[in-house]
Amino acid sequence: MQRPNAAQLTYGSATVVLATVALLLLSGTTTLPGIAAVCAAGLLLGVLVAVTMPGRAGPVKTSAPVRSASGTSGTSGTSGTSGNEEIRVPAARVGGSAGTRIGS
Repeated sequence: MQRPNAAQLTYGSATVVLATVALLLLSGTTTLPGIAAVCAAGLLLGVLVAVTMPGRAGPVKTSAPVRSASGTSGTSGTSGTSGNEEIRVPAARVGGSAGTRIGS
């Protein structure tokens, strides 16, 4: 299962809050089991909205050139690229005092 995007989380959360408030006002219940049932119904409705909302249409597009198994671009070398373009991943940053201990 893929992770929900921001729109799904927003619409689901808004549905939970608005549906729960509306159901509490319309039902007029004051008992603990009634309030719990209304809250559960609002939560289920919000989850239903978040799950049924369409997610991403496809994979995220990047600007990096696609390389074949031989290490060349998808076309011949006449596309204007030098062939030295690689995807570079930055190294993890470590704070200045991460490797030192002071005191005993």
